[in-house]
Amino acid sequence: MQELTVLTWNLFHGRDAPPNAALHTLQSRILRRDEHDATHVQVNRALQDEFAAVIAGADWDVCLLQEAPPYWDAALARAAGAASYVALTSRNLLGPIRARLARWNPDLMGSWEGGSNITLVRPPWQIADAPRALLVNPLPGRGLRERRRMSFVRLHGSGLRLCVANLHLTAGSRSHAEREAMYACEIAVRWAGAATPLIVGGDLNLRPRTTDVFEILQRDRGLGPPTGANSLDHLLARGLEVVRPSAPWPPARRELEVSTGLGIRRLRLSDHAPVEATFGVR
Repeated sequence: MQELTVLTWNLFHGRDAPPNAALHTLQSRILRRDEHDATHVQVNRALQDEFAAVIAGADWDVCLLQEAPPYWDAALARAAGAASYVALTSRNLLGPIRARLARWNPDLMGSWEGGSNITLVRPPWQIADAPRALLVNPLPGRGLRERRRMSFVRLHGSGLRLCVANLHLTAGSRSHAEREAMYACEIAVRWAGAATPLIVGGDLNLRPRTTDVFEILQRDRGLGPPTGANSLDHLLARGLEVVRPSAPWPPARRELEVSTGLGIRRLRLSDHAPVEATFGVR
């Protein structure tokens, strides 16, 4: 049996998220001024290098990223020593202009900088053939909601095979997220086939304590288990042995020390904690 560690992380469009929400001030958003409290700093600047350092420094084989700035793909892959597949999600019209504005003022642009799901794969695992991307909330049911895509890759390594699906489901509507989860997992299982192990991971925007979707997916698709009862980010597996179940990182693991005019403060990346799990592949 070969162990495989998988990480999923919603990057919050490459922004920081201090525990003290009061640090997100109008002056910071408009004037790009750093704000501090006794322990943390809030900044309004491009944080590609900081995110790349945390991602590259973590021990994983496959990394699933959501709300990732699309133009980060090559830099993250290079820093992590990984192959990559990027699937554009929403708000990517006039992408180069949006990207330039987001580099200048990330907090002002927010999700309007455009988004993507990025799948990173480290050796000995390799992307086996052409990846796929599926729109999981097609019109007309989507209405004015953002497009949500599932990316699907087949991997091989050391004589083993594996399929991985990376998705970010609709926020703010449990019923929409539930329908998207059921549809995406149905397609992922079909694409993987009966004999190939499968991982479906990402920001599902569903908490196990408020929905029975995870019970249905476990019963009907063999996909599970979810993370904690209150988690939105999950790594669901089929045909794999759970060595270490999915669990969020403690906050300190996504924090960096930075020097400010008031001394050293902590910079906390993203409003989501990375979720990590280890599986056995046969």
